[in-house]
Amino acid sequence: MSAKPRIAHFAGPNATIQNTPALVTSNKARAKHGLPLATNHDGSPARFDVLRPQRLATPVKVYVEQFSAHPLEADAADLYGPPDGYLDAKGAFHKTREGPNDKPVYEVELRPEDGVYPLPYMARQVDGQPWEDDTMEPLGPPERARQPFFPDGSRSFEEIDRLGIGEHGEGNLISSRAEIDFYRVLPPSGYKKGLAAAKRTDIGAGDIPPELRGKDYFYYRPYHTAVSPPRPTLARIANSVRKILASGQYEGGIWTQGSPRIEETIYWFNIILDTTLPVVGNAAQRAHGQISNDGPKNIVDAVDYIASRVWADSAGCNRAGMVLIQEQQIFAAREVQKGDARPGGYVTTGGHGGILGAAGHDGAPVLMYLPATRHTHQSEVNIARIPREVQGVLRTDGRMQEVPVLLKTGAGELIETIVPNVSIIKDGNYIADDYTDDLEREVDLIALIDAKLRGAPLAGFVMEGLSPYGYATSAARHRLLLRAVHSGMPVARVGRGNAEGFAPPRDRFIGGRNLTSTKARLLLMACLMRFGSLPPCANPDAPTESELTVIREKLKAYQAVFDTH
Repeated sequence: MSAKPRIAHFAGPNATIQNTPALVTSNKARAKHGLPLATNHDGSPARFDVLRPQRLATPVKVYVEQFSAHPLEADAADLYGPPDGYLDAKGAFHKTREGPNDKPVYEVELRPEDGVYPLPYMARQVDGQPWEDDTMEPLGPPERARQPFFPDGSRSFEEIDRLGIGEHGEGNLISSRAEIDFYRVLPPSGYKKGLAAAKRTDIGAGDIPPELRGKDYFYYRPYHTAVSPPRPTLARIANSVRKILASGQYEGGIWTQGSPRIEETIYWFNIILDTTLPVVGNAAQRAHGQISNDGPKNIVDAVDYIASRVWADSAGCNRAGMVLIQEQQIFAAREVQKGDARPGGYVTTGGHGGILGAAGHDGAPVLMYLPATRHTHQSEVNIARIPREVQGVLRTDGRMQEVPVLLKTGAGELIETIVPNVSIIKDGNYIADDYTDDLEREVDLIALIDAKLRGAPLAGFVMEGLSPYGYATSAARHRLLLRAVHSGMPVARVGRGNAEGFAPPRDRFIGGRNLTSTKARLLLMACLMRFGSLPPCANPDAPTESELTVIREKLKAYQAVFDTH
């Protein structure tokens, strides 16, 4: 490998960290074309134009006023060398001072190859009107809207390198540390008209065919056209990231995604990927380029973490599992959760740790703690340990039947259509309508069970019940969940919210321990692919003792995973 480590960046969906504020037409452009000028919220004239990073088309020479970078530069004028020259009252440049009012300046040639520069945004709409938002008109359709998200990570990484400033005044905060390759695994924006290889300078070789919103890329702005990835994409991202990391080219990967979503994806990678390399999750609570945006620092800290190899054990294998690095804290994938929409808004769950160390402080990243739970190459439910085929359960002509479910292609990749169907249901106090606990009133749970038995051979439930035990308060819901178990669908129970106690196994339900319901759902999905469905009973409402014995025996494998992952 080169002196600098090589890192793979994976563009994930709905990623604020790759999202920019709307490109609003500048007052420079409005004045040039006779358009009304943009004003402040109170109608007063805007003091400055907003500057947006853009590329020069040709070299240009500019003159920078000496001592204008800081109010106290002139106070230390005796410490500075001479300027490059002087501008007279007519703006002419001279190497020497020609008059007492000449302005000392530095002469700079700006070139296109320097990278992007902050400049006024001069573009207008096709009808000559200024851009005020992402869409041409309020609530406009997707075909009359621009995409504010970057199609991959290359532009945001370039802007961090070009415009980001370290604490000691240095730049090139990423390229000085590592080489980055960019992959559009499940990107937050797409090429609606496709992209020819000859025009591509930022994302590698090969053509991109026209891409579809909601299938090839997923964004949340414009908000009224937002789309989110469906369950089958869990297989897609696992296959893609696994293949890329297995190439032998990389020290690790960085996954960027929307801040309320990334906690689930990073835990999915933690249990499903059999790699010995780290994947670091990064998100942002504020868009790229917005005031006090937090994303660039998180990304630089992630690069530092991977390059430091503090994650490696004596054999060079990842000992910390997948992590989320936010605001200089290193969170374990199992315990991290978004708690608030502000920088610093991530919290730990489960009440027993979860912050492994720190990055981005003075000195190299440091780990103070390591997870005791199994992860990545140690995981009992990673892709390598998932069999090619398991038994699922469907109801056909009123009879419960076990059916084979093919999980993998011949190349060992997960098939997207088989990702198990696991639903989260919640329970609280005072749920029952009256004193009878009538099963037939639980129409939502009855419908879910029936739908899964018709079309989802690998299925289950996570019950978020009393904290921390996970119990249902409704006897009717309890009995219906037992019906699901006896129909081949495992049920894991967890406490509601961010519970610090441990939900135990009981009544043929898996104890979800101190997992949140969203993390327990992902683990149950992986378990279903690893072990297959539970053996169904002939009559799920009246199981025999021998049928229950077989169910209990199979549940031991599920519970062992929930106890250790």
